[in-house]
Amino acid sequence: MKILVVGSGGREHAIVKKLSESPHVDEVLCAPGNGGIELDAKCYNLSATDTEGMIALARSAGAGLVFVAPDDPLALGMVDALEAAGIRAFGPNKAAARIEGSKAFAKNLMKKYGIPSAAYEVFDDADDAKGYIRAQGAPIVVKADGLALGKGVYVCSTVNDACAAVDEIMLDKKFGAAGERVIVEEFMTGPEVSVLCFTDSKTIVPMVSSQDHKRAYDSDKGPNTGGMGAFAPSPKYTPELQKKVYDDILVPTMQAMNAEGCPFRGILYVGLMLTKDGPKVLEYNARFGDPETQVVLPLLDSDFYEIIDAIMDERLAQVEIRWKPGFAAVVVMASGGYPVKYEKGYEIKGISEAERKGTIVYHAGTRLRDGTFVTSGGRVLGVTALGDTLQEAVVNAYGGVSCIEFKNKYFRTDIGKK
Repeated sequence: MKILVVGSGGREHAIVKKLSESPHVDEVLCAPGNGGIELDAKCYNLSATDTEGMIALARSAGAGLVFVAPDDPLALGMVDALEAAGIRAFGPNKAAARIEGSKAFAKNLMKKYGIPSAAYEVFDDADDAKGYIRAQGAPIVVKADGLALGKGVYVCSTVNDACAAVDEIMLDKKFGAAGERVIVEEFMTGPEVSVLCFTDSKTIVPMVSSQDHKRAYDSDKGPNTGGMGAFAPSPKYTPELQKKVYDDILVPTMQAMNAEGCPFRGILYVGLMLTKDGPKVLEYNARFGDPETQVVLPLLDSDFYEIIDAIMDERLAQVEIRWKPGFAAVVVMASGGYPVKYEKGYEIKGISEAERKGTIVYHAGTRLRDGTFVTSGGRVLGVTALGDTLQEAVVNAYGGVSCIEFKNKYFRTDIGKK
C-alpha cells in the first residue's frame, strides 16, 4: 500500500512517521512535505489545497489512500473530490468539516443538542458585535468564524480590547473571508485539555489526552500561536472526567453530526475547558491538532494504518487501540519574532545529536538546501521525548532542544509546568 499524506508541517511529519511503522504500508508520499519529511517520504512540490493536483498525483503515483491532514483542504472538500474521482481518501467530507470551518456552525450544533459550551452570539455586523460586547462587559472572547491558522481567537480583558478585536477581524480583514462573521463568547476559566478522537460515525474512541501551550511566551504571555509545545496525557484529566466527557460531549457530538446529515468520519479534536461547572467545549477541529499530534502519536501502541482503515470501513469498534505507558512532551523551536514577523533561510545544526539522545525531531518549517537543513517557517521544529513521568519527558525534550542551533531560535522554557 502506498499512502499520500497531504500537508507540510510537524503534524504531517508525525503522521508520516507513524504510518511508516505499519507493515501494511510499503511507501509514504507527501505533498508538499518539508525538508525533514523528505527523509521519511517521497515529497512532491504541490500546494496542500490543490485538489486537482492531488487527484492527478494520487493516480500517477499509484497511491491506494490519500490522508488529508490540514484544515484548509478538508474545508474545501478535497476528500469529496478524491472520492468522486474513485480515490480512497481519509478525513471528513466538506459537510462534516464545517464543525471546524465555521465556529458558528459548531456553536449552533452544541446549542441545539445540549452539548456544554460557553454562552455566545454570532454577528455579521461589526457595530452590532461591539454593542453586544459593551452590554456584556469584559473579560470576553472574540473569534473569527472561519479558519485562521489557529490565531483567530482573542481573549480580551477589557471592552476596548474586544472592540478592537472586532475591528481587526471584520474591518481590517486580518483573516480575510474567515472574518466576515464573528462569535462573541462568554469568558470561561479553568485548565484546558485537548482530546483527539478516532471516529467512524458509529463509534468514537478518545486518544490519550494532551495539553497545548498556545501563547508565544513563557507564563502564557504574548500573542496566540499555532502552538509552542504540548504534553500527554494531562494529569488533570481524571478517569471521572474522561467518563463525563465521553458521555456528555463526545458521543453526543458524534450523534449530533449524524442527526444533521453530515456524519463525521476521521479525527475529531475536542478542545475542553475544565470549568467549576464541569467540562465545556472550547472548540472543535476536524483533524489532528498541531503540536498535540507530536505527543499523542508517539504514545500509540497499535497499528496506525489498521485504525485508519477501520474508520473508513466503519468498523472501528472491531479494532483494539492500545497506548504505551508513560508521558510524552514536545517543545516547539520557532524563528525569533514568530508569530508576527520572522526571517528564514538560517542553517540548522545539531538535529542528529538531538536524535542520538533519544528524542524525535519533527520538522515543521524546514527545507533542504544543498544537503543542509535551513529554516523556512515560523515554527521550525518540534522536539519530542518520552518518559515514565511527565517531568522526565519534559527534561528529555529540553535535552534534545539544547543540542539544536539556528540563528534567532526561540522556544518557551516552561512547557509542561502549568
